[in-house]
Amino acid sequence: MTGKFIIYALKSSVDNRIYVGFTTDIVKRLKEHNSGKTKSTKGYRPWNLFFNEEIVGTRIDARNREKYYKSGIGKEKLKLLI
Repeated sequence: MTGKFIIYALKSSVDNRIYVGFTTDIVKRLKEHNSGKTKSTKGYRPWNLFFNEEIVGTRIDARNREKYYKSGIGKEKLKLLI
């Protein structure tokens, strides 16, 4: 099924770590990260959104793009944006 997804990158205010994910509702997802509802990001709050990219395609397309930004080269590109 085709839809609209948002690949996003967050930066922790605690230690500048980067978290990459994808969602269909970026506002809701950022609130979840900052309220502690996401186990993997709970200990590094608050988070600030510094990158987002819209993908029109399937969930698999969005997941593949997310994997790219989680890879070494993808993370390096994101670090240049900080």
